[in-house]
Amino acid sequence: MLPHPRTGRLFASPVPPGTGWPGDPATAATPVAADETEVAELAAAAGSVRELDAQISVCRACPRLVSWREEVAVVKRRSFADQPYWGRPVPAWGAARPRLLILGLAPAANGANRTGRIFTGDRSGDQLFAALHRAGLVNQSTAVDAADGLRANKIRITSPVRCAPPGNAPTPAERVTCSPWLLAEWAMISPHVRVIVTLGGFAWQVALGLLAGQFGKPRPKFGHGAVVDLASGQQLLGCFHPSQQNMFTGRLTPAMLDDIFTDARRRAGI
Repeated sequence: MLPHPRTGRLFASPVPPGTGWPGDPATAATPVAADETEVAELAAAAGSVRELDAQISVCRACPRLVSWREEVAVVKRRSFADQPYWGRPVPAWGAARPRLLILGLAPAANGANRTGRIFTGDRSGDQLFAALHRAGLVNQSTAVDAADGLRANKIRITSPVRCAPPGNAPTPAERVTCSPWLLAEWAMISPHVRVIVTLGGFAWQVALGLLAGQFGKPRPKFGHGAVVDLASGQQLLGCFHPSQQNMFTGRLTPAMLDDIFTDARRRAGI
C-alpha cells in the first residue's frame, strides 16, 4: 500500500474499485465484463454515462491488456515508484452532456494508467490540457492527478481503447472487443455534441465509424485542420496527436493546437 500523491490515502496497485480513489466511478459491486460478449451486453444495458464509466473502469475482457496494465502498476517507472498506480481501464472524462468531444487512442502506461484519468500525468496530456486551457475549455493548464481540481467547460475526452497497451499498440481484436463501450457512450452523448476533434489518424477512422451515414463519398481523409460537415449538423475536425514525438519534431506546435481548439470552441458554441 502506498499513499496517493495528493490525498495521502493508502492504495494498492492496481487500485481495487470502490476504495476511495479520486474520481473512481465504480464500486465493489460494479459488474465486470470478462470477455467480448459481456462487454457488448453490459454496454448495451448501461442506463447512464456514470454507469457506463463504472463498468468500463473494471473491464477485464482483454487478457493481454489486463496483464500489461497490471504489470506496469506493480513494476512502475522509477520516478513514480513511491506512488500507487490505478492499473485499470480508464473511462472518459468531462461533461456528461458535452458540446465538444475529443477522441484519442488509448491510455499511456505511466500516465493515465497511473493516475486513473485520461491524458493525465504524461507529456501528451501536458500539451493537450495547456492548449485546452488557453482556449478556455478547462479551468487550469495542468493535469497532474485525478484530485488536482481540473474541470471541463462543456467538453468530454474519450478513447476507443480503455487500457494501456504494450508499445502503445492495441491489436485489431482488442479494438473490436473494446468498441461497444465507445458506441454506447456515443449513443448517450451524441445529441449534445456539436463538434468532434480527433487526435490522430486512427481516432479519425474511429470517428468515421461512429458517424457512418453522416458524410458522403469518398471517405473523408484525415489531416491536421481537416473539417467535415456532417448530415446531422455536427462537424468533425482533425488534429495531429500531441505526442512527444510530434511536438519534439515540430510536426505539431502549441500554436497549431491553439488554432484547432479555438476553432472547435467557436464551432461548438461554447
